[in-house]
Amino acid sequence: MDKASISELIHFILESLHLIKERFVPIHSSDDFLADHEGLMRLDAISMRLQSIGEALKNIDKKEGDFLLQVADKTYWSKIIKTREILTHHYIDIDAETIYDICNEKLDELEDKVLELQSKL
Repeated sequence: MDKASISELIHFILESLHLIKERFVPIHSSDDFLADHEGLMRLDAISMRLQSIGEALKNIDKKEGDFLLQVADKTYWSKIIKTREILTHHYIDIDAETIYDICNEKLDELEDKVLELQSKL
């Protein structure tokens, strides 16, 4: 994978993180996702973006796995890619609390790592 392709994927991931954070603003608990139609739409939209982030990272890892290892170990990236697998193949098992926890606790760290990757291009 050439640097342009990696750059495009990194840009997509950062854009997705921005959209997730924007959509997450009115969510203050996992129950907010389930409270009404708007909450459910936010849950679906955020879940789709998380899935897409995992797919982008999976593509980078397949073609240029050492690139990701410059900022975090294999276990870190594997957890994110595995989340993508769960969202894709076991969506019915995903609950609002899991998505809430990811958004509330994990996105800033991921964004920092992706920004660090971007600086290495």
